[in-house]
Amino acid sequence: MPPRKTRIKDIARMAGVSIGTVDRVIHERGEVAEKTRLIVQQILKETNYSPNVMAQVLKSKKRFHLVSLLPAPSEDNSFWKKHPLGMARALEELDPFPVSLSQVTFDMESEDDFQKKTEIVLDLKPDGVLLAPIFKSESISFCSRLQEENVPFVFIDEYIENTNFLAYIGENIFRSGRVAGQLIDMITPEKSDLLVVTIARNIQNVHHLTNRTEGFLNYFRKSGKNKGKKIIINVPEPSSDDVKNAIDNAFLDNPGIGSVFITGSRSYLIALYLEKKGLKSIDLIGYDLLDLNVKFLKSGIIRFLIGQRPEEQTYKGIKKLFEYLSLHKIPDKIEYLPVDIVTSENVDFFL
Repeated sequence: MPPRKTRIKDIARMAGVSIGTVDRVIHERGEVAEKTRLIVQQILKETNYSPNVMAQVLKSKKRFHLVSLLPAPSEDNSFWKKHPLGMARALEELDPFPVSLSQVTFDMESEDDFQKKTEIVLDLKPDGVLLAPIFKSESISFCSRLQEENVPFVFIDEYIENTNFLAYIGENIFRSGRVAGQLIDMITPEKSDLLVVTIARNIQNVHHLTNRTEGFLNYFRKSGKNKGKKIIINVPEPSSDDVKNAIDNAFLDNPGIGSVFITGSRSYLIALYLEKKGLKSIDLIGYDLLDLNVKFLKSGIIRFLIGQRPEEQTYKGIKKLFEYLSLHKIPDKIEYLPVDIVTSENVDFFL
C-alpha cells in the first residue's frame, strides 16, 4: 500500500500551529511571524509536501472561458470537422472543473471573415484562445490584441513566430514537406519531372503551404535522387474548371511529369482530374484523411496521404490552456506531433 499523502493538517500538527497558518505560508498571503514561517517551511521541505492543486481548482469560484477560432468545415474540405472532436474529448475530461468553451469559425477563403470573427472572439472576453492562424498578417494583428489584453493563446495547425504564443501543437511543417519529398522520390523515376500544386487564393498570406513547398524542395537540394524539373503552380480557386485548366497547362508545357505533390488537403481534385484523363501512371501525394482523399487512396490514384492528427492538436491545445490558467503550468513552447504516412494498406487504422 502506498504511503499516505501528507496533508495540511499533518503539517500544522507537526509545527504546532493552526491549519490557517500553514495555508498562509504555502500561499504566501497574510502575516506570519518569521520564526513560525521558517518552521513551517522546513517541515514542508522535509515532508516533500505538494498541495493538491486539482482540489484547489475544484474549490475555486473562478471559471475559465476558452474560445476557439478555427476554419469552418466545408463540403469540399472536411478536414476541419475533426478538430471539434478533440476539443469535446478535452472538455469531457475537464467536466468536473470550472471551464467552458465557445467555438467560433471563419471562412478559410476569406481574410475579411477572419477579421470579423476575431472581433466576436474579443467580445466574448476569453481567458484563453485556441487559434489556427491560417491568414498570416491578420493573425499577427489579432495576436497583438490578445497580448494587449493579456490573453494567452495556443496555435494549432501552424504557428507564427514572434507573436508571444503560449504553445503550438502540430506538425513540423517544413519537415513534413521533406517527408513528402522523400516519399515521392522513392516512387518516381529519376529523370521524371515533379509537379507541386498549391490551391490557395492568396498564397503569400497562407504561409504553411509555402513552408511545405520549401521543405519539399529542400529535400531535393540536399539529398534527393530525382533529377527532373520541379514545377511549382498555384491554383487560386478550388473549382473544377480552374483546377482542370491549371493542370492541363502544366502537363502540356511539361509532358515529362511523373508525380504530383499537393501541399494542402484537396488532393482529391487532382485525383478526379487524373481519373477523368485516364492518367494512371501519375502518382499523387497529399495531405489529410478527407473522405474523398481516402476514396482515391484506396483506389490507388493517390499513393500516400500525410496525416496531421487534427483531433490530438485541439485536445492538447485545450488541456494546455486550462493547465496554464488554473495551475500556472507553463507548457513546452512547441510540441511537434508525429507525421503519419498513410497508405491504402493502413488507412483503416487511422479512421
